[in-house]
Amino acid sequence: MRRSYPMMKKRPAAALVGLALLAAGLAGCSGDTGPDEAVDAFLTGWQRGDLASIPFVEGTGAKVAATDVATALKELSGELSPPAVHRDGSVEEVEKSATAKINIDWTLPGGTHWAYPSTVRLVQGKDDVWSVIWEPALVNAKLKSGDQLALRRQRPARAGVLDGAGKPIVEPRDVVVVGVEPAGVDDPAGITAALDAAFKSVRPALPPIDLKDLPQKIKSAEHPEQFLEVVTLRADAYQQIRSKIQPLEGTRFREEKRDLAPTRAFARALLGSADPALKEDIDKNPDLVAEGDLVGHGGIQQAFDQQLRGTPGVAVVISQKAPDGEVNDGEELFRAQPKPGAPVKTTLDVRTQNAADTALAGVKQRSALVAVRVSDGAVLAAANGPDGGTGENLAFTAQVPPGSTFKVVSALGLLDAGKVTPSTPVDCPKTFTVDGRSFKNSESFALGKVPFQVDFAKSCNTAFASLAPELGADGLAEAGRSLGLEGTWDMGVDAFSGKVSTGGSDAERAAAAFGQGTTLVSPLAMASATAAVAKGSVVPPSVIADRPAKPGAALKAQSLDPLRAMMRQVVTSGTATALKDVPGGAVSGKTGTAEFDDNPAHTHAWFVGWQGDVAFAVFVENGGGSGETAVPAAERFLRALH
Repeated sequence: MRRSYPMMKKRPAAALVGLALLAAGLAGCSGDTGPDEAVDAFLTGWQRGDLASIPFVEGTGAKVAATDVATALKELSGELSPPAVHRDGSVEEVEKSATAKINIDWTLPGGTHWAYPSTVRLVQGKDDVWSVIWEPALVNAKLKSGDQLALRRQRPARAGVLDGAGKPIVEPRDVVVVGVEPAGVDDPAGITAALDAAFKSVRPALPPIDLKDLPQKIKSAEHPEQFLEVVTLRADAYQQIRSKIQPLEGTRFREEKRDLAPTRAFARALLGSADPALKEDIDKNPDLVAEGDLVGHGGIQQAFDQQLRGTPGVAVVISQKAPDGEVNDGEELFRAQPKPGAPVKTTLDVRTQNAADTALAGVKQRSALVAVRVSDGAVLAAANGPDGGTGENLAFTAQVPPGSTFKVVSALGLLDAGKVTPSTPVDCPKTFTVDGRSFKNSESFALGKVPFQVDFAKSCNTAFASLAPELGADGLAEAGRSLGLEGTWDMGVDAFSGKVSTGGSDAERAAAAFGQGTTLVSPLAMASATAAVAKGSVVPPSVIADRPAKPGAALKAQSLDPLRAMMRQVVTSGTATALKDVPGGAVSGKTGTAEFDDNPAHTHAWFVGWQGDVAFAVFVENGGGSGETAVPAAERFLRALH
């Protein structure tokens, strides 16, 4: 038997925006308005949050106030902002009923879109006015009254920073959590004193461990048999004091693994840290950062935070409030998976970095040691002291006078200009005066008239001050730039390439000739300039593997050969003879002592040099003479390297 169905009428697709807006004002008062205009008016009002002129009925036909529908839409939307909605195709009309397919598109945090189809049903009343049938399923087929849409963030996996070999610098390493069990402690003050003494004996020294509240915590412990954590130690630090603390009554130990760098000091100021998000981190990027996320603070971790952090995912769930007020999650309606972070590969070499950290371990002053590969400018190590630095990457960002290490630049300028040769006699008096300003040598030594190479090896300030006029107004700056100083570097992190004195009075130029005056450098800048001398051309430094530097023009061999010989003489018979017998081959370099205020007794200590394919610079703030601090640190570095 053949069934008959009511005739279906199709109306055109969505009207123009202007017509839709007009429909919003007419839908409730004109029997001539069709269901398509009514749908468009409703969708426009939904997005605008203004449904005042839209007629609504329940499925039973009972009228519903537009304000109640607006409230219901807001409640159902929950944590989501109003969606973009539009009609999809024609309205299907059957007698006094109509159905319109619509698309709903929610923009979620991070720009993710959750889009799906839905249906709007309408009914034509006795007054021929088309009313929208209000039902929660209009928003989503699985919603019912009392439900809300809720967002559940999916945390991405943070990527790591890699060394030059492509291996993670930070990876799971053995630690021991040292604690006490209050029930086993008879003398809280005694065990506290014993632990304090043991912790202070660890070398290299641990950061301060505050134990002053430990006796009270032991006495007031709510559960006497609980594990009361005191400190977490790396396995090597624990082994140093194991025999001292294990026998103590009441001590307990828990072996774990933590994500750590090879050592506590390892390139710490350069790498920065990844720590739980602070309030200011969340406030700055509320769509990307949430409580519990790891966020980069300082160094590479901060500079490449977005790349390392990845992109969070998001899930949309149905949230339901229980009678007791507790909110429970129901069915998950949508999920965008998080995208894990991408690692950042550095040029750091673990062996070289460990040697650099070892070199500075005993230096009490702020200090830095930078090592770069001569052949390509890659930064192999960036150490800061004491204890890895205080967060400031002095190795890259210090802006300090270079002292006599800058005689390398002055000598190159003089050799390039043909003003001297290594054998040219140049007087080295105890003092030398320019425009009323008196210059002297360290400890006021004098050499008399000796070959220029001796003036260089013994670091005679007065000889270089007397030669300053031979460089001209810009000769020193030009020589510095030929070695890469004042260059534009693409490091990915903050770095200072130097500022060389140019022009100025005769006295300023005399001071600048031996690294005083207004010239400022960083340890990285001096290590890079030294590498240029060793290589014969400038290769700007790089520390991010996918940002290699392009080599510059070749330097003049007729100037470099004698300069290299003079820098070798500094080690064989000059101011750095302590480096003559280090393993690993011949070392060439230059010492430096730089005054930095009005007190001549206040000086920074420097040494720059190279051995094989490794060029390096050592800087000790207020370190006195270079032979007291910088040269010994250079020696420790080279011995640890081999």
